[in-house]
Amino acid sequence: MGQKINPLGFRLGTTQSHDSIWFAQPTKYSENIQEDKKIRDWIKNFIQKNRRISSGVEGIGEIKIQKRIDLIQVIIYMGFPKLLIEGKPQKIEELQTNMHKKLNCVNRKLNIAIVKVTNAYKHPNILAEFIAGQLKNRVSFRKAMKKAIELTEQAGTKGVQVQIAGRIDGKEIARVEWIREGRVPLQTIRAKIEYCCYTVRTIYGVLGIKVWIFSK
Repeated sequence: MGQKINPLGFRLGTTQSHDSIWFAQPTKYSENIQEDKKIRDWIKNFIQKNRRISSGVEGIGEIKIQKRIDLIQVIIYMGFPKLLIEGKPQKIEELQTNMHKKLNCVNRKLNIAIVKVTNAYKHPNILAEFIAGQLKNRVSFRKAMKKAIELTEQAGTKGVQVQIAGRIDGKEIARVEWIREGRVPLQTIRAKIEYCCYTVRTIYGVLGIKVWIFSK
């Protein structure tokens, strides 16, 4: 059988870099990993609560964390930062103070920055969120996949592959459906491939969405 490997881990050191950059002693290593997970979860929950209800997309591309002895730098790459910032610049300060309290970092400063992603639909996380929103609104999965591929093609990518697995359209038996447009060379290490795995809860069960985007 084909041995599957995560496209991001496979390319570390060539076209892919780490999302978290810090150094820790072996005894503190697990604590730091848990702290990173908490930071990412808090940011996602905060944006979910504070986004506009009309927009079904959080628009988070990725969250990068850099840690030093005296500073935690968090950079949020968003496709649609207006959803969070517009008319509410104090929201970021609120998020910063809340996280500072929860993390209990007395000797460290916490700095949060938001960066806008150009061509939002070039990012697999944002694309997977878009598909998830469509599936929640009970749009046919084929329509949702084709629309997602259209959006990535407009953003100027070389290839895209989308896969949805689970009880699609509420059918009794779970199955896997996928669609590909253009080239997605998963075996070529120099190829810059963005990948994401996203879970969506629909009324008829949990569906898994996987997106591969070949950008350059």
